[in-house]
Amino acid sequence: MDPWIELDEDALRQYIDAKAVFEAWESARAKAAEVRGGMLWRTTKGREYLIRTGADNKQKSLGVRSETTEDMYARFNARKEAAEARLKTLADELDRHRRLNRAIRVGRAPDILVAILHVMTRLNIAEHFIVIGTHAFYAYEAAAGVRLQERALATRDVDLLWNTRKRLQFASQKNLDLSMLDVLRKVDSTFDIRDDQLFTAVNAKGFEVDILRREAADLDPHPLQLTDDEDDLWAVQVRRANVLLGSPPFSAPIVSVTGRMARMTTISPAAFVEFKRWMASTAERDPLKISRDRLQASIVEELANRFRLGV
Repeated sequence: MDPWIELDEDALRQYIDAKAVFEAWESARAKAAEVRGGMLWRTTKGREYLIRTGADNKQKSLGVRSETTEDMYARFNARKEAAEARLKTLADELDRHRRLNRAIRVGRAPDILVAILHVMTRLNIAEHFIVIGTHAFYAYEAAAGVRLQERALATRDVDLLWNTRKRLQFASQKNLDLSMLDVLRKVDSTFDIRDDQLFTAVNAKGFEVDILRREAADLDPHPLQLTDDEDDLWAVQVRRANVLLGSPPFSAPIVSVTGRMARMTTISPAAFVEFKRWMASTAERDPLKISRDRLQASIVEELANRFRLGV
């Protein structure tokens, strides 16, 4: 007997339609980001100059007013207007699919998980993290169009593996005038750092977010806090995390129980299987978790083979 059930025809069709709109929205969002900020004319010493303003308030002169700069100004504004109009239209359509997703019960990922992924995308920091552990199941099952058995999914925490190889780029993100804890509090204001685990944020309902990192290597500082905010999360070292960072990524839009969508990036099914089996073989692994490790590895291996995930 398969350890999953396939989505019914209505739910599968709805996911396919919603996924198409979601991916069009992602593309439109990227194009709109290219024309963030604006252009304006500024007079200096009696001459007009075209100024490009960025979303970070930086400004750059594009030259004195001429046919060339006037054409640049007109083309930029036309492109910006079209990009923003398309993004709004797709956002409205995505909201319509959110309602349909909920009505047809397309998704079952925790709403808080999808909300966290969505906020990280909105703040342009999602690329610095990959989801590992049990929550990766939501990406695998979405890509396969199935529902995995509940007992393999039971968990109250999500593991985010921080790519410390890009930590300088992460630190330079203008949106991270916020701490990582502030980012989580945009989703749920009750998130706070556990006194006994400075790499874990937990909300009032007991949902936990763990920030993990590879073992210190090369010029990696250790210990390592995510931002300069003294009250922010620290990242905990995980054995063999460098293997996970080096594995092929696996990405899929996932759907929450309320119909909201977000893109999850995780590790390939093959890397998941190998890592779970390695964990089950380690002497320090909690004996209560070993059977679940083996069960999850077997399920993902079978799922990947049946539906050719990650191929």
